[in-house]
Amino acid sequence: MCGIAGTYRWPDGKAVTDRLTETLAHRGPDGSGGYSHALGDGEVHLGHRRLAILDLSENGAQPMVSGGLALTYNGELYNAPELRAELEGAGVRFRGTSDTEVLLEAWRRWGTDCLPRLRGMFAFAVFDERTGDLVLVRDQLGIKPLFLLRRGEGLVFASELKALAAVAGGSLEVDPAALVASLLYYWVPDSRCAFRGAEKLPPGTWLRCRADGSVQRGRFWDLRGVAAEGQERARSGDLPDLAAVVEESTRRHLLSDVPVATFLSGGLDSSYLTALAARDRPGIPAYTIGFRAEDARFEAMPDDLRYARRVAERFGVDLREIEIAPDVLDLLPRMTYHLDEPVGDPAAINTFLICSAAREAGVKVMLSGMGADELFAGYRKHLANLIAVRYRRVPGPVRRGVAASVDRLPVATSRRGLRSVRFAKRFLSFAGLPEETAFRRSYTLYDRQELAGLLDPDLAPAVDDVLAEHADVYRDNELDDFVNRMCLADARMFLPGLNLAYTDRSSMAASTEVRVPYVDVEVVRAAFAVPGARKIAGRQGKAVLKQAATTVLPREIVYRPKGLFSAPLRAWMSRDLAPLVREVVNDGLLVRSGFLRRDALARMVAEDAAGQRDFSKHLWHVLTLEYWYRDATSRAGQDSPTSTA
Repeated sequence: MCGIAGTYRWPDGKAVTDRLTETLAHRGPDGSGGYSHALGDGEVHLGHRRLAILDLSENGAQPMVSGGLALTYNGELYNAPELRAELEGAGVRFRGTSDTEVLLEAWRRWGTDCLPRLRGMFAFAVFDERTGDLVLVRDQLGIKPLFLLRRGEGLVFASELKALAAVAGGSLEVDPAALVASLLYYWVPDSRCAFRGAEKLPPGTWLRCRADGSVQRGRFWDLRGVAAEGQERARSGDLPDLAAVVEESTRRHLLSDVPVATFLSGGLDSSYLTALAARDRPGIPAYTIGFRAEDARFEAMPDDLRYARRVAERFGVDLREIEIAPDVLDLLPRMTYHLDEPVGDPAAINTFLICSAAREAGVKVMLSGMGADELFAGYRKHLANLIAVRYRRVPGPVRRGVAASVDRLPVATSRRGLRSVRFAKRFLSFAGLPEETAFRRSYTLYDRQELAGLLDPDLAPAVDDVLAEHADVYRDNELDDFVNRMCLADARMFLPGLNLAYTDRSSMAASTEVRVPYVDVEVVRAAFAVPGARKIAGRQGKAVLKQAATTVLPREIVYRPKGLFSAPLRAWMSRDLAPLVREVVNDGLLVRSGFLRRDALARMVAEDAAGQRDFSKHLWHVLTLEYWYRDATSRAGQDSPTSTA
């Protein structure tokens, strides 16, 4: 895992690349390198920050240059041993044992045809000195990030958006539509970028800059097509051996020349991976988190820690417990900086603190259970949307009576949150809506009216555009399986836009690599070959994964109530962050600029304080957005996000 950067026919390219690379130092504290080459009337420059995982010698240093090819690469190839053997059989002689060299030689032999054969997480740039072509590539599922900015025939790229912003000289403007999207989702979708002109290379695609100034784009992996193929497999009865697929993926993800640990929340996903990893690495360290007792009690959070201890004891895992009682006033601006774009999920803080503790103990690589919920329908929203289909058959007067009764219930008392009431209110907010709208409302923060009422009226077209984009992505499939339609939408939007994004940024802020065995091309293929009725059986989400896990885990772990990899937001908002919320609502930059409406925010604060509605997540995201916007506009010299609408 590393940080990559570079320029192609960009003014002052060497100085810009050096600055980009330095901004990414936290991603690779083990070394740095650069490469330069003349290109007609311009130049190409590649930069690299190294986090040494495989082949710790100088043979693995980057940018790697050999036989007219130069490569700067971020990621891991889990099928590198097989590719190496095939290339050696064709006469290739390797200097070292890194997967970087395998990738370079695979590119030399097969070019873009090598891309569908790669199994791993990656973002890289490869320059061909003979043709003058620079090609940028991002992995199939968007695990690794790659940002770029094009101007004329020039291009600049980096692993993080903050690096591009640092060298743009204040010329990058905030994109108000991206901020509107972030308010809806509490993250910026992978299809958008917080700064105008910058973009994220889409997952499963490549971009080629040619010496003649032309640019080509190509796709080497299509998740929509994989889902369609999976449906055909399911119809033919060709169901995968999911236990074997997950076990094989986990084993491959342990490939490393440095210590590996796992996240262990005590939930199904992390427990399953940890148990499998312990077979290959007896005594493997695992990290788990707990919260201050008063915070967990107020939030009505489940006791995940006791389940993590049971898993560790059963499988001989070296469990390391971290109590999270962070100084959120200090962490909020730090996390906002590292997350690159406004992200309102406090789980990013958990990831950062766990990875920081692991790094201090000498651990560079961690396995995470990220992705299982999206692929196997494990979130409450998936079951809730299935229940909503039946709920819509209930007569209208009965539904209206139920809604009125639930609306009068408080979501919290002075001593604790009422979790069941929060869930009931959330369910009734979308249960009567059409499929796509209901699914969107089940995991986003606002409906159209609420979102428009929070914003400058001039941004109403942006609201409609953001909502239309969600509808377009959700409906863009050939699936007749409702559950798998939801899973596909999550894998295309929720997974790369939020969970993979914050996992990458938070872990790399602590100079730690996080690997995600469930987000593996073979696991994904298997997931979409499972009918929705086997993902949600009765009221059991992830039913097929649970069935696979029973071959390894005790039933008390497999079928325990679902845990949450989150944070005690209500406790933080009511105590630690209450003064900051008042400041941002009354005199924040977003309010003073007119982007957010003070009266709408004040109503949210009042209703939340009265315990009638739970706006803790909404207000947390307003704080993250405020901090991000302050930093972005101070750097760019802007006054208002609506000034560029």
